[in-house]
Formats: sequence, structure tokens, C-alpha cells
Amino acid sequence: MLPIWATTIMFWTVYAQMTTFSVSQATTMDRRIGPSFRIPPGSLTVFFVGSILLTVPVYDRVVVPVSRRLTGNPNGLTPLQRIGAGLVLSILAMSAAALTEIKRLRVARSTPAALENGATVPMSVFWLIPQFFLVGAGEAFTYIGQLDFFLRECPKGMKTMSTGLFLSTLSLGFFVSSALVTVVHKVTGESGHGAWLADNLNRGKLYNFYWLLAVLCLVNLVAYLGAARWYAYKEQRAAVEDDSMAGVELAEEAACCHA
Repeated sequence: MLPIWATTIMFWTVYAQMTTFSVSQATTMDRRIGPSFRIPPGSLTVFFVGSILLTVPVYDRVVVPVSRRLTGNPNGLTPLQRIGAGLVLSILAMSAAALTEIKRLRVARSTPAALENGATVPMSVFWLIPQFFLVGAGEAFTYIGQLDFFLRECPKGMKTMSTGLFLSTLSLGFFVSSALVTVVHKVTGESGHGAWLADNLNRGKLYNFYWLLAVLCLVNLVAYLGAARWYAYKEQRAAVEDDSMAGVELAEEAACCHA
């Protein structure tokens, strides 16, 4: 189970960006609704909830029936397939985030006043919705898939430890995110023309950081697919053991009859 555990950490590294850099992006964008109301940047995480509320019924009503017909699995997708779908969505989310940031910077640089630290870029904050939506949908797949996998596949008497192992991927995802930020700061600097993560996002290259995460997620997905293909579910292992025991018993009976 450990290779599956290790390859799910990267999803939560992507998740961490939605509560850090994506919120920082929102602070620089036009957040007005109507003549006076402004959306608080941190409240954009509500799109996680909306995405999950949309993803779950679509999964139950559309994905499960279709996958039943294609795979013959009464549950639709297996836990590992659900996790894999979440990892794919994390790649799409970081690609969408990078493209949105490129557009945001293009708008900012076309407006000289917007380049100042703290200035508002004349671009609607709702351009950030796709990346929040994709990560939220990915969470619906990954979280449920992980929970099902670690509870179903853990050895007897180790459900508590298995649950802790699953929950540790969340905290490790944020730890990996912090480590990546530290490395990027050291390599590109914290200010200047080449800085990816400058204090003033309008003068930085945050899109490169998002592309880096997309590439790392892609590499992680390849490793995950290898681990998932190699993995045998507990039911499959039990069936193989039963067949082996049955074969041994038949061989013994044949030997006794021959004797």
C-alpha cells in the first residue's frame, strides 16, 4: 500500500496552492459584484464546496452507470481508478491556473498602473473559477478513493493506523508545497526580473511555478499508474490463495488415490 500512499501526496500539494497562491492572485484582481460589494479573496474556496456538490451527483448518475457497463464492476470505478481520476484533474487544474496567470499578467502589463504592488488588475476574479473547480472535483474523486482504499485494503486490526496513513497525505502535501516554494525561492530569487514567486505577483512568474507543478503531477501520475497496475486487491489475493489451497488439496487427494 505504501507506493499508492506516496503517489497521492502530490494531489494535496496542488490543493495547497488553492489556499495560498490562488488567493494571492485573487487579491490583485477585480473582485467587485455590483457597485459596492467586493468578494473577500479567501472566500473563493467556496468553489471547492460547489464543485464537490456538483461532482458527486454527476459521478453517481453518470459515471457509475457508464463504468458499470464498460467494466462490469457493480461499484462503477474502483478506489484506485477514482484516485487516478483525481490525479488527472490535478494536472488539468495546474495547467488552467498557469494559463489564467499568463492572461492576468498580460492584462496587468498592458496597464502600467496595475504593475504597482497592491494595485488592482482590471480582470475579473471569476477567471480563477476553473482551477478551483478542477481541484474541487479532483478532491471528490481522490479523497473518497483514498478513504475507500485505505479502509478496505488495510490488514485486520490496523484500520486506525491505515486511516492515519491516509490523513498524513494531506499534511505531507502542504509540507511538499512549502519545500517547493523554498527551493524555487533559492533558485529564482525572491525579487528581481527572474523571480517566479515575487512579493509583487504582477512582476513575478507564478505561471512557471504552476507549470512546474503540472509537470511534477504528470510524473507522479506515471508512477501512480505503475503502482496501481502492480497492486492486487485483497479480494483478488484471497481468491488466488483459495485457488492455490484447492490445487494443493486436489494434488494430495490424487496422491492418496494413486498410493
